[in-house]
Amino acid sequence: MSISVHPGNTSQHFSTGETGSKIANPYKNVNADNLNISLKEKVEDLIDFANNTKFGMMTTRQDLSGLLVSRCMALAATENGVDLIFHTNTETGKTDEICSDSHVNISFIKPSTGEWASISGTASIEVDREKVRAHYTPSLKAWVGDLGNGVHNGGPEDPRISIIKVKAITATYTLTKGSAVSRGIEVAKGAVTGSTASTNKLREITEEELQQYRAIS
Repeated sequence: MSISVHPGNTSQHFSTGETGSKIANPYKNVNADNLNISLKEKVEDLIDFANNTKFGMMTTRQDLSGLLVSRCMALAATENGVDLIFHTNTETGKTDEICSDSHVNISFIKPSTGEWASISGTASIEVDREKVRAHYTPSLKAWVGDLGNGVHNGGPEDPRISIIKVKAITATYTLTKGSAVSRGIEVAKGAVTGSTASTNKLREITEEELQQYRAIS
């Protein structure tokens, strides 16, 4: 029998065999960094990473094909300390997809270090003009264009410009540990000895933790 580290929110698990008393995926155990860190630091490190990375991939599901589709989105702001705000043109596929299935994933990566974040949640489309104006930036005009009819002009009152708010439900992210040299040594040691490399701070934030954070922030 293997010691499973599969997530508890899936109904079926894939496995290629038994590892007895050994943990089949030791990477997660070796790099986990959830115990000796406060909830405040864990959440704020995630949001700092997202803000500094700026560009992420938003994944939605098409209702007719069932296919997952992703596109690059620029993070505009955050709310409640952890929920994500994006601009959108209402006349796009992603708004249709959110209307049919609000579950989304937002992912960020820093290629130079391999640090990454994955945030799962539910998205809502907000067309309130006061909120749109609060987050509006003139550069949006370059993306939606001026249609020349005096209404759809790419300005803050253009009804096509709206907000996608992603309420985070769970998140997983990694931050690098140590220097590039020390990480290289860890990987080299692991390749020779079979020991699992400890190169990252792997952190998971549960739905309950995010609810707790919202209550105190």
